[in-house]
Amino acid sequence: MFAKIGTSALFAGFAAGLIAAVLQLIFVQPVLLHAELYEAGELVHFGGTLNAVEQELPGFDAMRDGLSVLFTALIYTGYAFMLVGAMALASDRGHAVTARNGIIWGIAGYIAFHFAPAVSLPPELPGVAAADVVDRQIWWFGTVISAAIAMALIGFGSGWAAWGVAAVLLLAPHVIGAPQPEYFAGPVPPELGGEFAGRALGVGLASWAILGCFAGFFWSRAEAEG
Repeated sequence: MFAKIGTSALFAGFAAGLIAAVLQLIFVQPVLLHAELYEAGELVHFGGTLNAVEQELPGFDAMRDGLSVLFTALIYTGYAFMLVGAMALASDRGHAVTARNGIIWGIAGYIAFHFAPAVSLPPELPGVAAADVVDRQIWWFGTVISAAIAMALIGFGSGWAAWGVAAVLLLAPHVIGAPQPEYFAGPVPPELGGEFAGRALGVGLASWAILGCFAGFFWSRAEAEG
């Protein structure tokens, strides 16, 4: 089983990671590079529109973009190991795993790792005010764990009791509250921050759905081959 999990996760994670990296380069990186111009002082918020229009974004950088693709592929490979491991447990308990329902698995993973934390800690551009990083990491991990358990209860639990516990687990981190900065400040226009958060979440959804599809496909094929 461990060999099947490893093989399926490596293929699914690396393939989905490459697609995720391309999506990030197309949709997310231009916003990030634009924000870095404000952080470096090359553009100034409320400094006039002419400067913002004429300022060109940095072009292709082999080292920067290559490392971005590599790190994204590695991150999604790590996600794939967790996702395929969960699929293996479900398969052992008689639940069918396919490429089609793998998309649902992927969306559940997206909710746990991306959407649930982003409700109170949305993706941030560099230079914005933020709370202590350790406090945010502790809250983030707690939110991911509680959301992942909630997704399992929604998917495999039966009855209102399981679904009620899932709802409490999804809401609890946000009722407790994520660590927030004492004040809000930063050189980047808030409109750019909103665009970045929206694109990052959109790319995350697409990437996780693709990851779930690939993971379900490779796992079901490995199961069929024995």
